[in-house]
Amino acid sequence: MTSDYQSYYGRAVLKSPVWEWMIPAYLFTGGLSAASAMLGAGADLTGKPTLRRVSRLGALGSLVASTGLLIGDLGRPARFHHMLRVAKPSSPMSVGTWILLGFGPPAGVAAVAELMPRRSWPGRIVRPFARPAGLAAAGVAPGLASYTAVLLSQTAVPAWHEAHPYLPFVFTGSAAASGAGLGMALAPVREAGPARRLAVAGVALETAASRLMDKRLGLVRETYRNPKRRLAEALSVGGAAGTLLARRSRTAAVLSGLALLAGSALQRFGTFEAGVQSTRDPKYVVVPQRERLQAKAQPEMAR
Repeated sequence: MTSDYQSYYGRAVLKSPVWEWMIPAYLFTGGLSAASAMLGAGADLTGKPTLRRVSRLGALGSLVASTGLLIGDLGRPARFHHMLRVAKPSSPMSVGTWILLGFGPPAGVAAVAELMPRRSWPGRIVRPFARPAGLAAAGVAPGLASYTAVLLSQTAVPAWHEAHPYLPFVFTGSAAASGAGLGMALAPVREAGPARRLAVAGVALETAASRLMDKRLGLVRETYRNPKRRLAEALSVGGAAGTLLARRSRTAAVLSGLALLAGSALQRFGTFEAGVQSTRDPKYVVVPQRERLQAKAQPEMAR
């Protein structure tokens, strides 16, 4: 069946996404910001000041990078502003824009509070709002970590659309691993326990969702078997395994953290590459459509 398909002179049925490298980078930095905010809120509540500080600053830094990448891809800053003129629940792009707006200010307040000297008058003003702001950002963070997967899966790109039940879990797990990796790399070993546990949980979710996706997808699963995603899985699993050594070794903690960050980034770039590949070969559009039509026709013929 996979070889019995046709398109007009073998040409692509769908246009490939016009997005460039900035979009997969945006997907990565957004997830990193979300997970860092959640880890920072947890560190604040459990009395781990260094982990709290690096996580809050990491959340703001990656959010600034994410916003810059999105605006850069849009071409003009005004286009981001224009998206705020409406709120459309049925549009993942509109919902994502408002999630960013709800996440950014509290994440910024929590991070700025870390930079203010305690005895300065700006510090005395901002610091009382740091914990509520950090908790507010953490409350929005799950939406920020997963909405980009919904955004991709609502397109006509076969690899993304067919994977819509699984991509949000892949992206959320990958985001958790990246935030944990940043915390492990920058916080002292004695405070990085929550980051290590988050790393293991994130990689477990990402790996399980990826394997389930690979098992249940049809022909389009081929596009996900690209070198970037294979390397991403190896780095993520290796980083999670490294948490055993990272309990005592600062070097192991840094290396594991960097592996988790790299694995998360490659997951986004590999997923993006899978989508582009699925639009270039017409079989990923034609064959699944034919299979669905045949499956629908069989019960009717049996009558």
